[in-house]
Amino acid sequence: MSISKSALQDQYTNGTHQQMVGKNSVQKAKKPNEILLITALMFGYSLLYMDKNMISTAIIPIAEQYNFTTSQTGLIMSLFFLGYSLMQIPGGWLADKIGYKKVLILSLSLISVFTFAFGFAGSLILFILIRFFAGVGHAGYPPSTSKSIAENFSKDRRTFIQSLILSTSGIGGILAFLIGARLIDWNWQNSYYVVGTLFVISLILVIFFVPNDTPAVKRKVEPKQTQTSFKSVILNRNVITLFIVMILVNMAFYGNMSWLPSFLKEKFSLSISTVGTILGINAVGGTIASLLAGILLTKFFAEKEKVLFLSSSILSAVAFAGLVLTNSLAVSIGLLYLLTFFITIIFVGVFSWPHKILPEKVIGSSVGIINTGSTLGGFIAPMTFGALISLAGGSFSIVFISLSVVMVVAGFIVLAVKTKE
Repeated sequence: MSISKSALQDQYTNGTHQQMVGKNSVQKAKKPNEILLITALMFGYSLLYMDKNMISTAIIPIAEQYNFTTSQTGLIMSLFFLGYSLMQIPGGWLADKIGYKKVLILSLSLISVFTFAFGFAGSLILFILIRFFAGVGHAGYPPSTSKSIAENFSKDRRTFIQSLILSTSGIGGILAFLIGARLIDWNWQNSYYVVGTLFVISLILVIFFVPNDTPAVKRKVEPKQTQTSFKSVILNRNVITLFIVMILVNMAFYGNMSWLPSFLKEKFSLSISTVGTILGINAVGGTIASLLAGILLTKFFAEKEKVLFLSSSILSAVAFAGLVLTNSLAVSIGLLYLLTFFITIIFVGVFSWPHKILPEKVIGSSVGIINTGSTLGGFIAPMTFGALISLAGGSFSIVFISLSVVMVVAGFIVLAVKTKE
């Protein structure tokens, strides 16, 4: 069967036209899809940070209602991070193996159930168990989010996208301290029913707006790499170093945030709502710091990340020492805002760094291991410092002195990261 030359030209022209139309359609659809994906991930992350931050305020009326000591309330806050820590590596492995969307859905489903359950708790063992399993739910979200970023965005955009999503640490703080604190002041049980409902909404957004594990952005085909074993990921020098750094940084972050509401309330005789307002404004600074971290790392400190992290660590240590020395509320608030700014820069930067220095195909597992360090820091800090506060007769100075040392050590450990092969 013969085909004329003109017919062939017509077919080629039509085919080319259809390809161009298809290509244009993809380009037009690409931006809204990215916006929906980022929005869904940011909403969920905001709620995760809201939940983490709210407990430090909710624990005040809970302790008063059930006559819990600082050691017991520290245990409630720490067991959340134990569950979080135990499931971080499995969560990252699952994100690599079965897909990030399935892990996101499972994670948010567990969090929703146990957030509602927390409002019904009425004994120390129930508070501990519920927070432990809520931590298990939280564990799958960060590595699966990082995996979704790695699969849906080109390599040169991932650091900024990751820092943009992590800016929700500040948004979560705003929600926790400006809205959550007022809900807690009204009724702490009802506040958790509200947050549980928000987690259900987040689950729905993920189901509809997060794509399945097929890259939404077609990237250039990279040279075929050899298989990387899970053992080699665990033993990777950079993964181990960042794991240790994250333990120390989150000891500082959660040691500070776990006891700061109680510290401000007791030392300066403030109400929970007033403390919430101070910490809510502080969370705005955290949001700005998260966004600024992405700009600093991509525009001004590319290949110079260590300088930024070390200087931020030392300045954080100075601010912690200042909290011990001052009796001024205004100075304490100023130091608090500086602390949040510098610690957030380090946290966002270290969490985004794997996108630059580790292979894409193991990013879920790597981030899972690294973030296990951050959750171990969150597990160690509230419980340890709660016991220290009790031993020190209620003085918070021991906490801030210890955290000052922790930040200096973290800053120098960062220098061990190998950025070039």
